[in-house]
Amino acid sequence: MIKPVRRLLLALLCALPVASWASDDVLTDAIKKINGNVVFMRHAIAPGYGDPDNFKIGDCNTQRNLDDTGRSQARAIGKALSQSRTQFAEILSSQWCRCQETTALLGLGKWTTFEGLNSFFQGYADADATIPKLQKKLTTLKPGVTLMVSHQVVISRITGVSPSSGGLVVYNTQTKQATRVTLN
Repeated sequence: MIKPVRRLLLALLCALPVASWASDDVLTDAIKKINGNVVFMRHAIAPGYGDPDNFKIGDCNTQRNLDDTGRSQARAIGKALSQSRTQFAEILSSQWCRCQETTALLGLGKWTTFEGLNSFFQGYADADATIPKLQKKLTTLKPGVTLMVSHQVVISRITGVSPSSGGLVVYNTQTKQATRVTLN
């Protein structure tokens, strides 16, 4: 008599819909979904448009820079990234001050600048030189996932996705698949 009750309970349990719990690690989930090996990040909020006419690559006083909101945004994104299961094999930044400051404020460890991430929006970097450097780098990455902090024009040229300030785009260098990621 107990066996029929067990069978009935088992049948009822099997008939119930299976609950699906979504991971709270949207970055790692996006990386797994497309087998991404690069996370592009657009620099945090830097008010304005473009850079001043007196722009000099090594002089932050001649560039559009992060404001307090951008600094807070970069720290918050860094906190979310550090809570992710994703570990970065390499972290690279554009040579622009707003990208370097964003990268430093992420607080994820050692990073270096890379010319192939520089903005060619106003011609301060040459797209015909910048993009080939980046494309070459994308074919010679260290194993794992690389974080690249750059500019909208660079990210959208490579991935086809135009991120907002602080936005992330996961990219697979082999399949050229890209997906936008929003961290809460």
